[in-house]
Amino acid sequence: MAMTLEGVLADRDRWQADACSIGKAMEVVGTRSAMLLVREAFYGTTRFDQFAKRVGISDAVTSARLKELVAAGIFDRCAYREPGQRTRHEYLLTPMGRDLLPAVLALMQWGDRYLQETGGPLSVVEDSTGMPVRVLPVADGGGEIGLDELRVRVNR
Repeated sequence: MAMTLEGVLADRDRWQADACSIGKAMEVVGTRSAMLLVREAFYGTTRFDQFAKRVGISDAVTSARLKELVAAGIFDRCAYREPGQRTRHEYLLTPMGRDLLPAVLALMQWGDRYLQETGGPLSVVEDSTGMPVRVLPVADGGGEIGLDELRVRVNR
């Protein structure tokens, strides 16, 4: 397997694990409830009660996670008011939150393949063609890259 840490290990004095982008990302979205709230936002959920119901968590946990995700910049909390009702808030993905789409789809794809006996309960397809969507490593030049063709390189 070409994706090794050889280059990193040979140069480990220049790279510290506490600077790991995966670790930093997990600090923001690393709880089950946080990821499921983000998933629901991709499915179109915007309102507090919808999030709590769809994710199946208590109002207290929903409130805590949404506050964390707003503070992290994943969601914007926006006021709305329906006629005759009090002001409420909805939660909309920011560009930072929308950029989590490949990670959410990759988790779904992996879960469908390895954790579901008959595939997943949902399919993600391209709207205009109906063709299934997959997440995979792609070079900036556009070509798909296999695991054996990857290398880890220290940037700093």
